[in-house]
Amino acid sequence: MIKRILILCILVMVSIYLVVAVTVFNRKPENQVCKGMELVVKDSIDYGFITEAEVTKLLKQKKLYPGEKRIGTINVRQLEETLSQHPFISRAECYLTSGGKVGVEIYQRIPLLRVMSSNGNNYYIDHSGKIMNATGKPIHVAVATGFIDRKFAQQELYELGLYLQRNPFWKAQVEQINVTPKKELEIVPRVGDHILFLGKATDFEEKFSKLQTFYSKVLNRIGWNKYERISIEFNNQIIGTKKKTKIWQ
Repeated sequence: MIKRILILCILVMVSIYLVVAVTVFNRKPENQVCKGMELVVKDSIDYGFITEAEVTKLLKQKKLYPGEKRIGTINVRQLEETLSQHPFISRAECYLTSGGKVGVEIYQRIPLLRVMSSNGNNYYIDHSGKIMNATGKPIHVAVATGFIDRKFAQQELYELGLYLQRNPFWKAQVEQINVTPKKELEIVPRVGDHILFLGKATDFEEKFSKLQTFYSKVLNRIGWNKYERISIEFNNQIIGTKKKTKIWQ
């Protein structure tokens, strides 16, 4: 009986020691000075929209940069809220590291298209279909012009932007998208002196697949500057209007 009591007392003492030790070792030294910031871009591809210099500049402007501040005065939630206001940041997660720094994990907003509509609006559509304010940073994405309201931009043009983002060939080839008053789409390609007419903003995969076949089987053979307009509006045909002549079908 005495042996059992002794073992129980030892277990209780060990448990108390472990609790105290964990508490002491995990206690943040609130008077310790922060040694700086560690930035990690969490997306699979770093597009270069967010840099450590840019994040540092933003936090210094808001007087929130953690470097040289006491750990106990750093509010990581405030850092997250401030960084999330940046036009190219979707979400930010901040935390104190064991090395005495502030870790910053950034999730980017990826622009798909730039909209420069006839009503004077100028903004980007991001990979979530949300509107991003245009900034001075150069971004190489297709530009959408013409008769574009925000609903059309966030629905039809967003779907087109997603398709282009997933298709390396057409992402590189599409330079400009013009929206007509009838909400039909005209494409200005980077290669070739012609206009691609898609008609209504539907069936992008089928239309571009058909057009790519036309590119490889026809334009590669006869040349890229024979037509001034190529229409893939209809399902069962491609209509090419030659320069100063009429039709290929």
